[in-house]
Formats: sequence, C-alpha cells, structure tokens
Amino acid sequence: MEDANANLLVEKKPPLAVVTLNRPKVLNALNAQTLVDLDFALSGLRHDPSIRVVLLAGAGDRAFAAGADIRELETLNGEQGHRFSLRGQRIFRSLETLGKPVIACIRGFALGGGCELAMACTFRLAADDARLGQPEAKLGLLPGYGGTQRLPRLVGRGAAMRLLLTGAIIGAEEAARIGLVDEVIPAPQLMERAQALALEIAANAPLAIAETLRAVDEGLDLPLDEGLQREAAGFGRLCATLDKAEGTSAFLAKRKPAWSEK
Repeated sequence: MEDANANLLVEKKPPLAVVTLNRPKVLNALNAQTLVDLDFALSGLRHDPSIRVVLLAGAGDRAFAAGADIRELETLNGEQGHRFSLRGQRIFRSLETLGKPVIACIRGFALGGGCELAMACTFRLAADDARLGQPEAKLGLLPGYGGTQRLPRLVGRGAAMRLLLTGAIIGAEEAARIGLVDEVIPAPQLMERAQALALEIAANAPLAIAETLRAVDEGLDLPLDEGLQREAAGFGRLCATLDKAEGTSAFLAKRKPAWSEK
C-alpha cells in the first residue's frame, strides 16, 4: 500500500485492487490533489493486466466521499468553474470507461462529487449506514462531475429531479429502492461482499468483460438497431480470441479455463 499520508491509497491484491480515498478528517472530500492522484492511479490500473476488478472505498466509517472541497469551490470564477467541471468529468469518465469493473463500496456520506464518483462506477454497494445525495443547489451550484447526466440514467427523470432540485439526502434503503445503489449490506460485511462480487467477476474472461462493458457503455443511448450492431461487432472480435477458444474448450471438458487475455 502507498504512503499512509497520501490522499489516495492503492492496494493491489491480484486479481483485485482496492483504491481508498484517504482524507477521513474531512470526510474524504475530493480536493484537486485527490483528483490528480485518482487520475494517476486509474491510468496505472488500466494498464495492469494482473488487475481485473477495482474496489473504490473511503477511509474510515463516516464517509465514502462527502463531495468537493468547499474551500476550493468558494474561490472559483466562471471560467475557472468551467475548467473545474471539465477536469472532474474527464477523470470520472476515465473511471467509467476503465475497461475493468469498478465497485463503489459506500459507507456513510456520498454527497455531491462523492455521489457522482459512485455513479461513475460499474456497481454501487452501500452499507446500511450510507447517505447519498446531490445537495449542490443549496450552494448555488449544480452537480459538475456528471450528476445531472448519470443520475437520471440510473433512477429516471422524476426521482433524479427530486434529488437534484431539493438537495435531499437519502438513506441506503431509499437509494436501493430508486436504483441509485445495487445492494444494501450491513456495514461490517460491506468489503467482504464487495470482494466476493469482484472475485466472481474476475473469474470470467477479461476480454469478454471489457467488451461487455464497452458494448453497454456505447450502446445504451443509441437506437436499438445501432446498439445491436455494436454488440455484433464485439461478439465477432471475441470469437477471434484465444480466450474464446479456451472458454468453450474448458466448458466442454468440464475444467476451469486458463485465460490468456489474447
């Protein structure tokens, strides 16, 4: 694991990696340096073939991430705010398109940018003490890291508008009911459950996982016929891989496959 004084900790336990936001004294608020560190860590994980699934968590038991650093927001003018938003959007989009599943492990607060960070992950597992929301309107702002776009896609327009316009903070069960999180788990078992899910995914062919992620990401907002074309292209690419030959052969021989990522 990296220096315990760092804003971000990365622990590699192949085939998994655990990335921990490490500013517990300020509820893991996402300041500029933390985003720089996250961007760098994602680049390394993207190109590390030993890592197949990433778990993203916050240090301590009070927060996943309580949003952006308000002291940094306070000083932004219009031009700076635009750049601030674009930078965060780019980093969160890089997370979303990592090519490997990312599981958000949410304890305590996931507010503002923290909620947006969780929404950019492939899955969101919430402890029963989790609290989520987009309270930017209370600060005279709107979500700038993708919240106005990902939230309606996850929970529908009506539920998203209610959260965005009221700034309400909701508990884990309500978040699960509307589709903002995928599972609610007793807090002590959160990381155990996340690791079990990650290992279940990591047992499958990495190239197939990457193509599936790409097909869903690229096709979700396309007309169905275009999305089906993307799917067929991905299916064709996988049929030309050694892993497809290995997977089908292993299934027929009733043995465990050995993936080569080729």
